[in-house]
Amino acid sequence: MNQRISYGHVAPGAFKAMLGLEAYLKDCSVEAGLLHLLKLRASQINGCAYCIDMHWKDLRAIGESEQRLYGLDAWRESPYYTDRERAMLEWVEAVTLVTEGHVPDEVFGRVREFFSEKEIVDLTFAVATINAWNRLAISMRSEAGAYTPPKARA
Repeated sequence: MNQRISYGHVAPGAFKAMLGLEAYLKDCSVEAGLLHLLKLRASQINGCAYCIDMHWKDLRAIGESEQRLYGLDAWRESPYYTDRERAMLEWVEAVTLVTEGHVPDEVFGRVREFFSEKEIVDLTFAVATINAWNRLAISMRSEAGAYTPPKARA
């Protein structure tokens, strides 16, 4: 599959704004591993090969196990996730699939048990951001496979 448009080159201002969101998220109230797990799950839901490749590699680079990564698509049936991670994953799915019933109060109640208001807002910005990246990568056919995680680059 060939890339249709290099959106970062064609619209550098918009690309820079997206990177600004990523810079915020890097220093937000939610730990990096949880954010990458969030990004991987949203990318699985959206079917974004580029972002699945990226966040799988990012998670492996910070020590995440293959077992937890392989089980992520079936997290409800997998015993490898904490209650806090489960609440976050349910939030990711509800926000990503917002057209399928909005974000139910029950889901908000569960995420609120494990996350502060600031963390919930940061999680939601992370979901919104990865959904935007997914839509860019899918529509412009960003090529999966060549991404190297920052730790591996160093």
